[in-house]
Amino acid sequence: MNHGWALAGGLVGIPIGAALRGVVYRNSVPSGSPLRTACPSCGQELPRWLLRCGRCRGRITVPLVFELATATVLALILGRFAGQWELGALAFLGVLGVALATIDVAVQRLPDRLTLPAYPIVAALLGIAAILDGDVATLGRALLGGLVLATSFYLLAALRPGALGLGDVKLAGLLGLALGWLGWPVLITGAALSFVLFAVVSLVLLAARRITLRSHIAFGPFMLAGALIAAVAL
Repeated sequence: MNHGWALAGGLVGIPIGAALRGVVYRNSVPSGSPLRTACPSCGQELPRWLLRCGRCRGRITVPLVFELATATVLALILGRFAGQWELGALAFLGVLGVALATIDVAVQRLPDRLTLPAYPIVAALLGIAAILDGDVATLGRALLGGLVLATSFYLLAALRPGALGLGDVKLAGLLGLALGWLGWPVLITGAALSFVLFAVVSLVLLAARRITLRSHIAFGPFMLAGALIAAVAL
């Protein structure tokens, strides 16, 4: 872990996290609903940088949550991959992951308007890294990793309807690009960790009687957490 790069990631993550407030608030709506653009209390049109409503001064989101989450994620990624060409793709995916995890917890969906445009961005950034590294084979493994993980999650969703959604499948393909770039052991570990974390948290919530066996828990945050742990730890 490069502590200098980790510190830089933490510092740059604060303003980036603040910028995520608008993205998360606008996209935290049920499938098919229009984006939220107004204050829930007074109806005032909101600016892109959200903390308080300009008219009623009501808080739109919890202070410091996005800043601290993004700072932590970027500190881990920049500290682990300091100076490596794939850093741009991984950092972008880390920031996007904070937004996606929050939205999935709030409304249990992963918006296509965020996941689908990320595919060409991540692929392009990894392509640039492959050219600069002179290692096109790694890019091929990343693309194959995305295909393998997306296909695996699609089959799981088909076998157990309702357990996983198509949003999870699309996120799996996106994460597969990054994890595949890092290697097959990282991809397998990241995928496995998502199910392990999901099982542990579910059991804890069941024991605490916060959920029942019929409750549905968003799976996206566990996919993102498993991928982050695998990428940083291996």
